[in-house]
Amino acid sequence: MRFMLDGLEVFFPYDFIYKEQYSYMQELKKALDAKGDCLLEMPTGTGKTVTLLSFITSYQLAHPETGKLIYCTRTVPEMTKAVEELKRVVAYRHEELRKDAVASGSDDAAAEATAAAADLLGICLSSRRNMCVHPRVMSNESDRERVDAQCRSMTAQWVRSRAEADPSVRLCEFFENYDRLGTDADLRGIYTLDDLKAAGQEHGWCPYFLARHAISFANVVVYNYQYMLDPKIANLVSRELEDKSIVVFDEAHNIDNVCIEALSVTLDRGTLEGAARNLGRLAAEAIPGNIRNAELFVRFMRHVVRFLKDRIKVAHVDSETPASFLHRMGTTLSVDPKPLRFAYSRLNSLLRTLEVTEVDEFAPISLVADFATLLATYPKGFMVVLEPFNSRTPHIPDPIMQLACLDASLAVRPVFQKFQSVILTSGTLSPLDMYPKILNFHPVVRASFEMSLTRPCILPLVVSRGRDQTPLSTKFETRDDQNVMRNYGDLVVQMASTVPDGMVVFFPSYSYMETIITAWHEWGVLERVEAHKLLFIETKDIVATTLSLGSFRRACDSGRGAVFFSIARGKVAEGIDFDRHYGRAVVLVGVPFQYTLSHVLRARLAFMRDHYHIREQDFLTFDALRNSAQCVGRVIRSKRDYGVMVFGDMRYARQDKRTKLPLWVQQAMRPAHLALTPELAASVTARFLREMAQPEDAEAAVGTSLLRLEHVKSLEAARLADEATAEKGVAVGGGAAGSAADAIREALAGGFAAEGDRAKPGSSDPEHAAAAATAEAMAAVSYPPRGAAGATGLGATQQSVSAPGAFSGLGGFLDADDEDDEDDAEWMHVLPAAASSAAGTAGVAAVSAGASAADVAAGEDVEDDPGVLSDEEALAAQAEAEAEGLEASSRKRPAPEGGRGLSAPKRAKAAADP
Repeated sequence: MRFMLDGLEVFFPYDFIYKEQYSYMQELKKALDAKGDCLLEMPTGTGKTVTLLSFITSYQLAHPETGKLIYCTRTVPEMTKAVEELKRVVAYRHEELRKDAVASGSDDAAAEATAAAADLLGICLSSRRNMCVHPRVMSNESDRERVDAQCRSMTAQWVRSRAEADPSVRLCEFFENYDRLGTDADLRGIYTLDDLKAAGQEHGWCPYFLARHAISFANVVVYNYQYMLDPKIANLVSRELEDKSIVVFDEAHNIDNVCIEALSVTLDRGTLEGAARNLGRLAAEAIPGNIRNAELFVRFMRHVVRFLKDRIKVAHVDSETPASFLHRMGTTLSVDPKPLRFAYSRLNSLLRTLEVTEVDEFAPISLVADFATLLATYPKGFMVVLEPFNSRTPHIPDPIMQLACLDASLAVRPVFQKFQSVILTSGTLSPLDMYPKILNFHPVVRASFEMSLTRPCILPLVVSRGRDQTPLSTKFETRDDQNVMRNYGDLVVQMASTVPDGMVVFFPSYSYMETIITAWHEWGVLERVEAHKLLFIETKDIVATTLSLGSFRRACDSGRGAVFFSIARGKVAEGIDFDRHYGRAVVLVGVPFQYTLSHVLRARLAFMRDHYHIREQDFLTFDALRNSAQCVGRVIRSKRDYGVMVFGDMRYARQDKRTKLPLWVQQAMRPAHLALTPELAASVTARFLREMAQPEDAEAAVGTSLLRLEHVKSLEAARLADEATAEKGVAVGGGAAGSAADAIREALAGGFAAEGDRAKPGSSDPEHAAAAATAEAMAAVSYPPRGAAGATGLGATQQSVSAPGAFSGLGGFLDADDEDDEDDAEWMHVLPAAASSAAGTAGVAAVSAGASAADVAAGEDVEDDPGVLSDEEALAAQAEAEAEGLEASSRKRPAPEGGRGLSAPKRAKAAADP
């Protein structure tokens, strides 16, 4: 599909586009046009990757001044998936441009050359272990350290210099061929890791160093987060990237944790002993005379290691700031700690000078040097935490010293400062207002999208009580209650007996999983589960877990069915998809809160409270629910897929918890499914699975969920008409605003309009037109779609939907009739203040985001929506709000007495204090 979007020609390699993909592109364009950052949450399984790649590469083609696209992923499979999608996008664009050239009268050769000129180079970069093709090196493929060491032993400059005098010195022929010919290679096309390896074997080039070299001139670069966020790696790989580049962090819901891990260092006694041995080995080396200062550096680091070995001996938990720690060190050693800032770079320089290829053997002293450099570089945002016991062996004295990064923005700040646009996107970013705080940036666009569906392919259920009416929860005071554990076992048995094929159960922690599984084994619960499905369990051993996953998939493929027990914060929850028959249901046991007695976590919570004004409970809830959303999202990877999401904890039924889940999960929740027992959950699940087993009418999605080219053209035509009407209305003074509003009503009734709101028709006042245009821009950028109660001030006001085509979002402030246009125009001026006031009131915050016009047009009963209050509830909420001094009614707010004569500021004051 090839279409125009706000003046930009987009090459999209499929014949249909989802409604949310089109809306996603609209928000992307706003961010790129503004040369700013954005935060976008798109439902799982709706084609986020191909949407990003097709739009941004089209933007690059239309704006040659735009820099390269740097696409950051977390895992190698995600990297491969992104590059495969890029291949599809570029192949489609190549063919379309070739057709254009032929149509213009060019011969086939000229047409092919024209299309090829617009082609781009896309590469991906990973570790040597994933890219090396040398047979000798790859004999140690499973050992990353050995692969790196052997590669250096054949490619280091001093080794090559030695080989010139001694032919017996073995070099890497792939690297030599790359160095001789590969740097001049005319690379074109898109290369996955396997493609690079195949090209390397074909031409005799080293794929790893070829990719490192190609980064400087490639149009699209795909690599891991660490290449951008870890300063040690970024300084080597990403330092030369141009400032006009566009950076995308895909699956960015855990980016703050990645940032913190990149800048945190943990030392124990074993590491310090190894560092002392490393220094002894360096001191014994014949240090060349021209770097005699290296002896002083080695002596200085010996003093540092000795101090750390003494400081780590603690009987109780202790912590101190970097400044305090450095002062203690300077006083004890009688040295100036300022040179510590250069410890890491000085050590690497010394290892290169001494021609050390087995760099990983010096990992202990490298850790100490990294610790020292970070300590001296960042006076704020860090804490040194000393504990007498290691978490892996809590009963054996094994002290550890952690330099814990508390401020996630420190690692990502250089990225925001350097590059033109940074895009954070994922399916689980709610609530969106938390990331700008913890990463300390200011997105120009933030948006969350609902999932447009023709059939409900996801079924969220909240199981809040057991068969015996025992409340289900993993709260500290109830997690060891045997009745609670029995009822959780009953829930797993009920779901295992109802759900076909694969099922996944997530627990909040390893310790709780071990405790409850032991109890279930004693009570015979596991035997009841195994009567229906085979059982597999995630362990801390990654190799054993990988084998278990393979067996789980084979059991599902054979029809036997299987259950996989996993951890909410484990590797499986983050990187493994249970799509199709591998995951027809996911059961979430409890709410996966972090271990709040962790001293590092307590320090981070205190830092965010003091510096970013984030309450501890707000962050803990946000963190737990984003992990919950990530877990349940494992079972739905496309709109043709379907699955059941069981939230096994009574806390999920609370409004303050539900509204922090992604919008596409909230929209599927029903009031009748918020307080179920295991039996009721199994019954609802069985009915849902029977419905999903029926043949799907693909044509029913066309025009609602799936958009053809003619639908997209209609949307673009409506947008252009809107702009023309708005310009005419401002220039002439009105009179034509009604036609634009009518067009928007028709689009809404047809199910094609975006979730933004437009100005009210009928006004002939120029002031009204300008205010309406301002409100439209605010709604497009700032206000999320219906359902995110409490996300904005408008979301905290019950909205009035009296007829098909009535406005949503602004419907609580602008009535759908044609009366009192002047009042409505004035109210447009006070929307931000009224929204802020409404959002800050606890009584009104509970009022729902309301039903959209599309719901009413589709004939849905708005009272069935969990976000809409009944008449009695609305009256009660109104009375409570009036007691607070605010109007909570969803009807049109009356103008203040004598309101027609008041100015906009006075009306704003009247709105705040009616």
